Amino acid sequence: MRALVLKLGATLLTVAATLVSSAYVTAHLKNPAAPLQPTVLRAASGSTATAHGGSLTLGPSVQPSDVQPVTSTYAS
Repeated sequence: MRALVLKLGATLLTVAATLVSSAYVTAHLKNPAAPLQPTVLRAASGSTATAHGGSLTLGPSVQPSDVQPVTSTYAS
């Protein structure tokens, strides 16, 4: 009897998780208008901070390039 209750509980939990996850996926469909890569913002100049006799200049760290995008990460 105890084994039957455990099997029934596991089955109900599996079915419930499947139904909840399918409802979540259905509610969050892919947006075909979404860009594949976000645009890169260009800063006019870096911002400078000065403290205790030193200064630090921060600029954009993401730079656009003409390198081909990676379409696969498979390596044998």
